[in-house]
Order: sequence, then structure tokens, then C-alpha cells
Amino acid sequence: MEKEREIEEAERKATLKAAGAESLPQGRNGVKIHGWEIESKNRSILSSLTYEQWGEKLKTSHLPEMVFGESSLVLRHLQSGIKIYFNAFDALVGWKKEGLPPVEVPAAAKWKFRSKLFQQVIFDYDYTFTTPYFGSETVEKNTEGEGNILDQENCNLEWEDSEEKIDIVALASKDPILFYDEAILYEDELADNGVSLLTVKVRVMPSCWFLLLRFWLRVDGVLMRLRDTRMYCSFEKNANPFILRESCWREATFQSLSAKGYPSDSAAYSDPNLISHRLPVVMQKTQKLKLPG
Repeated sequence: MEKEREIEEAERKATLKAAGAESLPQGRNGVKIHGWEIESKNRSILSSLTYEQWGEKLKTSHLPEMVFGESSLVLRHLQSGIKIYFNAFDALVGWKKEGLPPVEVPAAAKWKFRSKLFQQVIFDYDYTFTTPYFGSETVEKNTEGEGNILDQENCNLEWEDSEEKIDIVALASKDPILFYDEAILYEDELADNGVSLLTVKVRVMPSCWFLLLRFWLRVDGVLMRLRDTRMYCSFEKNANPFILRESCWREATFQSLSAKGYPSDSAAYSDPNLISHRLPVVMQKTQKLKLPG
């Protein structure tokens, strides 16, 4: 078994080297490739003490059941110091700022949301934790510093509206995957009546990196909401480097889907990948960020 692991590790290093990439130093999960340093962290949920501290910082007594506060994905462009990163705290800041009204549920459904007999259920906040978050960004001249900069307004990266589309053909190629990981940022099962889930996953290949930030909501029998942000960066030579960012929000009620002949049973909607095309688009935009050559 040990021998097999050694062989696998040797093959992995050879694949990375052939692509001009290398693993990050020991203790860090990620790769360095074509001027990018890409690192992911998967950590346990917040301790009760930190959970309370987050509530104080966010000025709320409500947080998702499971918050993976130390989990993150960070992409650093070493030449420019541009840092694009994803974490739960910033996403919850977005939830608070958006302040959506609570999703209305039938009176019978409120009984289901009660965790204890005779417990009163008052929906006076967005208990779905829907967030408009599409990532955080800053510029770090010293890219070795971790920095916990939460104020995006002080970071003026010049994203421009674009008609370009992410190259799906390149993503579907048979290039080896040099690095892949997925991090859950937060999750809530809505008292066993659905799911609210925010995840980010990244894939690095010899030709590009690609990531998907996804907020997925299903309130059983009531509503489904899918907010996807995809980012793509090609390593193609002799071209001006850039990042494309596509945001697409979809939403539908169970009632509207049933009216179109789709199932009304929540069990039919467990995988957003399989049903996303059924949900109408409510917002879509593509932006481009040019990088130093």
C-alpha cells in the first residue's frame, strides 16, 4: 500500500512538472501554476464561542446551523498582487446587506419548522441565508501575507461588462486535472424542511483554472433558488490574460413548476445540477477582469 502511494505521488509530481506547476509547500493544499497560487482550506464548523462572536459582528442572533468559518478558497495572481477569495463571513455579510424578506410558507409548513412542541415560529428574517455574494477581492503587494480584508469597497478591481462566454469546450477537454477541491462555506437544513447550502469548488488544468461558487436553496414544497458564479482564467500564451466571471441566478416556486407539468415532490429536486434548466433565469451577467501581461 505504501509503495502504491509513493508511485501515485511520483506520477502526480511528474504531471505537475510537465504542466509547469508545483504543489504548494507542505501543510498547504493547492498548486502554483503560470503565476497563480491557488489554495483551498477545508476546516471544521465554528466553535460555539466563535459562533457567538460572529453573531455579534454581524449584528444578528441567526446564523446557519453549520458555518465552516475557516474554510476558504484563495487565488493569488503573484505579479499583480490581485487576490480573489471566498469565505463564509463575507457571504453572510452579503446576506445581511441584501436583507430579503422571509420566504412565505403555508401555515401547515410552519408546524413542521418547529423543533420543539409548542415552540412559536416567527419568520422575521431571511432564514434561508440567501446571499448575493460572488467572491471577495483585494490587492496585496506582499502576496505572502494572508490578510483578512473584508471591505471590498476599498478594492477597485476594474471588472467590465462583457459579451464573452466561458470556454466550455476547453473545460470539457481531456486535460489532466492538476488540482481539484470543494469547500462547504455554510449549510442549514431548514429544520429538515429543505436545504440552504453555499459551496465553492475549483479545478486547475494545464490550460486554465475554473471555479464555481454555488448557493443552493430548496424550501420543500415552496421555493427553489440557485445562484451560481463561475470564474475562468486561461493560461494561453501570446494573449492578454484575463478572468471571466459569469453570474446566473435562477428561481422558481414548486407551484409554478407543477403548473408546467414538473413533479411537485421535493424528492425530485435533490440535485441542482439535474434540475437547474427547469428554473427560470432572474439575473444573468458576465464580467471581465484584465490582468497584467
